[in-house]
Amino acid sequence: MLYYTMLFLAFLYFKIARVYKKEEQSNLNMNIQNAIVFAAIVALLVYGLTHKTWYIVLLASYGFLILSSLLVSAVQLGIFIDGKPFIKISHLYKLLAFIGMIITVSDVYLWGI
Repeated sequence: MLYYTMLFLAFLYFKIARVYKKEEQSNLNMNIQNAIVFAAIVALLVYGLTHKTWYIVLLASYGFLILSSLLVSAVQLGIFIDGKPFIKISHLYKLLAFIGMIITVSDVYLWGI
């Protein structure tokens, strides 16, 4: 279960990072963070392909890709309660470092390092 949760967070991370790159000016710290998380996600996919059934990993990846795209698009369009935005895209930007840390730590836990 941990693997699939981290797989979903991996797709969510890179969808938010892609929007961040389009809307904000990129900086060195963000590029380094994205590189570290990218390495952790590659290790996560290698773990999935070696320890899980390959077609289940591909189906789950495809589903999580669509779900994360829809979630980020919904936040970009705006979720309003009583005329005030409930979740802004800036809230997601603040969560990027936390999501990346969770992915990296969980990946180390899965590999047993």
